[in-house]
Amino acid sequence: MHTIGDTKYNHWFDGLALLHSFTFKNGEVYYRSKYLRSDTYNCNVEANRIVVSEFGTMAYPDPCKNIFAKAFSYLSHTIPEFTDNCLINIMKTGDDFYATSETNFIRKINPQTLETLEKVDYSKYVAVNVATSHPHYDSAGNTLNMGTSIVDKGKTKYILFKIPPSVPEKEKKKSCFKHLEVVCSIPSRSLLHPSYYHSFGITENYIVFIEQPFKLDIVKMATAYIRGVNWASCLAYHKEDKTWFHFVDKKTKKEVSTKFYTDAMVLFHHINAYEEDGHIIFDIIAYTDNSLYDMFYLKNLSKDFEENTKLTSIPTCKRFVVPLQYDKDAEVGSNLVTIPSTATAVKEKDGSIYCQPEILCEGIELPRINYDYNGKKYKYVFATEVQWRPVPTKIAKFNIQTKEMLHWEEDHCWPSEPIFVPSPDAKEEDDGIVLTCIVTSDPKEAPFLLVLDAKTFKELGRAIVHVDMHLDLHGMFIPEKDLKTETE
Repeated sequence: MHTIGDTKYNHWFDGLALLHSFTFKNGEVYYRSKYLRSDTYNCNVEANRIVVSEFGTMAYPDPCKNIFAKAFSYLSHTIPEFTDNCLINIMKTGDDFYATSETNFIRKINPQTLETLEKVDYSKYVAVNVATSHPHYDSAGNTLNMGTSIVDKGKTKYILFKIPPSVPEKEKKKSCFKHLEVVCSIPSRSLLHPSYYHSFGITENYIVFIEQPFKLDIVKMATAYIRGVNWASCLAYHKEDKTWFHFVDKKTKKEVSTKFYTDAMVLFHHINAYEEDGHIIFDIIAYTDNSLYDMFYLKNLSKDFEENTKLTSIPTCKRFVVPLQYDKDAEVGSNLVTIPSTATAVKEKDGSIYCQPEILCEGIELPRINYDYNGKKYKYVFATEVQWRPVPTKIAKFNIQTKEMLHWEEDHCWPSEPIFVPSPDAKEEDDGIVLTCIVTSDPKEAPFLLVLDAKTFKELGRAIVHVDMHLDLHGMFIPEKDLKTETE
């Protein structure tokens, strides 16, 4: 929802969150959608105007309010209470599901009815001000996520934390969050300019965190309200800076001491990461600038959006190969990568290692994999294809090893993130289906859920839904066995 009363949000990622779901039952598909009844939603709807700030839209008190109320409002905005408008992803923790964004708040939801349940504040359990919407899940059922702790006790750091899937029997009334555990923390290279990050990577033994020169300016954020600007304007890309790689050993909880870096870049999505012969290999989608966010200001999303809007940087799928075990006596200037790849890692004079990627392909975004292969050597990426336009027009299946690409496309169709669902008896990595929800730019055509055979990329079926459907960001498939029955 982008308009409330006479007020409008500035940015597409600010609008009030709408949950939607497709349920498969006895060969039929049921569609349901519901606004997330967040505190933000309730306050805005009650006031009939935007009263809670979002990342791209600063909300101000009613001009009719008196001067004292205004002064108080300015003070309380220095360290703002963030929004709980959770519009990015769905996260599973134990038997529960949460709508998430990138603030410290998440909202529990009922995945069957899409009802909004309690609000959880991460900062009650771990000292973070913001957290990602792209957690990882390990084989024991733990949820792993990262958040930033800003100027807490004089330090700014990136915190990796773990939420267990269940609580001990005798504490049945308590939530999993009470047992949240900090795995480790990585100090930010700058106290007042922490790096922005949207996701992180994980291998069998390591966490992969990229500290990019796309940074939040904390002083600017604290004064944004008074200056009459949004928080997004406090994000800046420092293209002359380096991008630093951090690898944390899951067992020792210590960071690898060698300094690895590459050139400046902006990334949102990690695809996958794994270990091979003493190297960490990780694949990401990166940009050479931060123009992507600006594309989605609503003033830029006019009717000619498809034709007129061009990215100034095309998303590039990059593979970095980082030698954790290398010959310490290697000469300065020598490439330390010893496995077949065009990616390099060159030893510098000061002992740091400068990494250059192998370019796997260009023009894909919203990548998904068969999650059973997360942290392992893998072959396939399922993604939307964007090329120079910010709105996807095709779905792609990319074979990393052969570089072969399969597509699905139809006129006027804008697909969402493709979600891979493995067959129950899967033998191979691409045994399964791909689900994506298709919005049409032709008003005469109804939107639909598309089901593709993940192997051949041929259409298996579609469920047409006669409603106004909107482009979404991320989602998940929930198998029936993971749903609590209504009686519980």
